Amino acid sequence: MLWDASLIKGYAIAAHDGQLGGVSDFLFEDVHWTIRWLVVDTAHWLAGRKVLLPPSALGHPNVQARQFPVNLTMQQVKDSPEIDTHRPVSRQMEEHIYDFYGWERYWMGAMAAPFVAPPYTPGSNTLEHVSAENPSNADDPHLRSAAALVGYRIHATDAGMGHVADFRIDDASWRIRHLVIDTRNWWPGQQVLLSPRTIRKIDWVDRSIHLNVSREQIEHSPAYDPAKVGDRVDEALTLKYYRRRG
Repeated sequence: MLWDASLIKGYAIAAHDGQLGGVSDFLFEDVHWTIRWLVVDTAHWLAGRKVLLPPSALGHPNVQARQFPVNLTMQQVKDSPEIDTHRPVSRQMEEHIYDFYGWERYWMGAMAAPFVAPPYTPGSNTLEHVSAENPSNADDPHLRSAAALVGYRIHATDAGMGHVADFRIDDASWRIRHLVIDTRNWWPGQQVLLSPRTIRKIDWVDRSIHLNVSREQIEHSPAYDPAKVGDRVDEALTLKYYRRRG
């Protein structure tokens, strides 16, 4: 099933003994475009603090209540290593979180399958605060904020054509399958889907994304209908369209 990231944002995270907070952002690695962490805002009970949870920690979602259960207690989350989400997340920081909860690291081959709560095995909580400075090594992940990418300008090979409005996430792998592009500046009322494979480079300073397809190709691609949330029809049509054009 495909989710719009904007619909998951705001989902409550429910521990055994209360709500931890709500999903405020996603951190994805920009190589395979896979979401590695959900950023949970705990402002209602841990003022000024946000925590990171991997997608594999989530239980089956309650769509009506807009919440995900997790196999944790509020005390466990309170005692977990503090993370400064305003700074880059290093591999060392990720290791501290996984060690604390006793979870298997995703870079060691663990699947990021959603809605399967891993068993909790208490780990060391001696690190009450983890600094984002001095990453451990060159293997640090290229983690990016999905929220920060919204609004990035899109440049085809021959012209600009809109901006990032949302993302479509596959809940079987937590990969970002498509960027939802708002083209209202030159194509009123129209949204299109772009695969990350069409991206040639991202200019993080200029807040822009440069593609390897032309504006004309995008203009003739299948339109995206937001009413079809969770439907793979849009994905199949889009992939077929771009594959025909190499």
